Amino acid sequence: MTDKRARLDAAAAAAPVAARQPVEKIMHDVVLRDDYDWLRAANWQAAIRDPSLLPAPIRTYLEAENAYARAVLKPVEPLIDALFQEMKGRIKQDDSSVPAPDGAWEYYESFRLGGQHPMICRRPRGTTAGEQVMLDGDALADGKPYFDLGAAAHSPDHARLAWSHDDKGSEFFTIAVRDLATGQDLGDLVTETGGDAVWSADSTAFHYIRLDDNHRPLKVFRHAIGTDAAADRLVYEETDTTVFVGLDRATSGDVAFITGAQSDSTEVRLLDLRDPAAAPRLILPREDEVKSHPDHHPSYEGRPTLFILTNADGAEDYKVVVTPATDPARSAWRELVPHRPGVLILSITVLRRWLVRLERENALPRIVVRHLETGEEHAIAFDEEAYSLGIVGGYEFDTDTLRFAYSSMTTPSEIWDYDMARRERVLRKRQEVPSGHDPSAYVTRRLLAPAADGETVPVSLVYRKDLALDGTAPLLLYGYGSYGASMPASFSTTRLSLVDRGFVYAIAHVRGGMEKGYRWYRNGKREHKLNTFTDFIAAAEHLAAERFTAPGRIVTHGGSAGGLLMGAIANMRPELWGGVIAEVPFVDLVNTMLDDTLPLTPPEWREWGDPIRDADAFRRMLGYSPYDNVAAHAYPPILALAGVSDPRVTYWEPAKWVARLRAAKTDANPVLLVTNMDSGHGGAAGRFDRLKEVAKAYAFAIAVVGARDAVA
Repeated sequence: MTDKRARLDAAAAAAPVAARQPVEKIMHDVVLRDDYDWLRAANWQAAIRDPSLLPAPIRTYLEAENAYARAVLKPVEPLIDALFQEMKGRIKQDDSSVPAPDGAWEYYESFRLGGQHPMICRRPRGTTAGEQVMLDGDALADGKPYFDLGAAAHSPDHARLAWSHDDKGSEFFTIAVRDLATGQDLGDLVTETGGDAVWSADSTAFHYIRLDDNHRPLKVFRHAIGTDAAADRLVYEETDTTVFVGLDRATSGDVAFITGAQSDSTEVRLLDLRDPAAAPRLILPREDEVKSHPDHHPSYEGRPTLFILTNADGAEDYKVVVTPATDPARSAWRELVPHRPGVLILSITVLRRWLVRLERENALPRIVVRHLETGEEHAIAFDEEAYSLGIVGGYEFDTDTLRFAYSSMTTPSEIWDYDMARRERVLRKRQEVPSGHDPSAYVTRRLLAPAADGETVPVSLVYRKDLALDGTAPLLLYGYGSYGASMPASFSTTRLSLVDRGFVYAIAHVRGGMEKGYRWYRNGKREHKLNTFTDFIAAAEHLAAERFTAPGRIVTHGGSAGGLLMGAIANMRPELWGGVIAEVPFVDLVNTMLDDTLPLTPPEWREWGDPIRDADAFRRMLGYSPYDNVAAHAYPPILALAGVSDPRVTYWEPAKWVARLRAAKTDANPVLLVTNMDSGHGGAAGRFDRLKEVAKAYAFAIAVVGARDAVA
């Protein structure tokens, strides 16, 4: 074994010093001073759509930061390349998804050797011949610095494909329509959309969401094939800017649902896809703190019926009710699956003869299948300590086959087809790792870390079986903890590059997610947000106490709202961390939540609090906002990653944070800002380009804790 140690060169170049141009404002009798507000471009809406419009002083500063980061990271460039080659070697380059049947065809994605982007394909059902490449992502991306192939939806008659793309990283998608007989796009071109298209039942039109100038999804339009998009009919408009509008087709295909969502409530309208003139009909009015998600059955018990997953009536972890689709008033609701505290129902899928639900108990998922006529239920679960389980959506309503995906932190992803009538499963695909992977060489664990208030925080771990657990191992600790999002204990080929170098990889399932039910989310938002940060710290301390690692050997990693977590814990307990990786970090909480022109601000008030109208919320948020709490003390090495066209966490948040950190901190540890000048929130879109970004982050992690360069 070669035992080398990578190191950053913090003295390779002088770090950029951002000019101080103080701006002051007073909120609730508190003076807010921002020395780096100038990094927020006055023309940010235009610059997100077209990064070439970014003002020259800002572009110059971001490019100087990129140059400094390159200089500091230069000694680990061989390691970055080695990591990239390892990660690339674990990908089956000519991979394809399991075909999903629909009528006479089956649809799937495929990659070619060396290809960055997928091909969208179909072939006659039940054969392996006659493949038709409907879209070639690599050809479409050719010559573009950035290209993201969005959604692709075939029409019910299988004659056309509505597909979308974004070539700026701004998440303003353009929808085009391809004639599948000729392989050519029609003249239909719909711009500034969310990317998804929902076809009418007769295949002559589709519905879509148009984004406004502030990137908010507030309007639903109907586009008739062969007409000018300027003449598209407005179907629904939401006037409340705290609401985000979603559009989803029911599994039955007869109807779609228009959902006006806030973080803690929903309002749902039904749209009949069989009627070209149909107007949306309100079926689930908004109620405070009530979220409901319907699906549709055209003939359950002899009539059109809605199956509703809801937390109404105090069902915190959700229940399932049924109600006539023609009159879904609360008085007509009938309970089908009762609420069980601690058993969180995550989703439901309604099929002709079956109701399928995905639920989680004690942080572990399972699938429950219910026969609609008899009411008989059975479950699908697995035995590993920690694993990921998910339902793979299909196209067909009248089917007895359920497709699901399973993996764990040691077991590569498996796709299964399950015959719900026979209770038999068939393995359709197991993820291949071309360079080799032996699951028996690794251990996956689930720990419970004690929090100060008596709660226990689940922590998922993976490490090599031959690793000495003596407190010397480096550890990467990942966290998110917002919006109720749960972090799956799933398989990742990229993590192996750390684990094979002696790292323990851990996920802290902190409050703000829903790993332990809806209360876990509720107790990690608004006035309880500090729990997210203290849970993460408690997980780190427990891992050190159990000798999986030691203080100063822990590299933390989080992105977006998980980047806020990174900023907060860096301020609160800097001595615990060997390094911090913050991807597109939401770190300027107070300034962002005070700016109601930003895309996400009004809808986010339900998640974080409204600092404009609520003085208590303002002071609470000011108490933990990472940017506002940077202080004159030592910080660990920090790597911040940003995207210049990011509409969710705008580029200036990490830029300002890094500038303030450098000005305040008392140590010589490097603080690096790497801004992708061609991408947005998700980073690079190509599968290999994205690996290069992961390799850079992992090389940073290896270097800051002095782990070995080479695998054992």
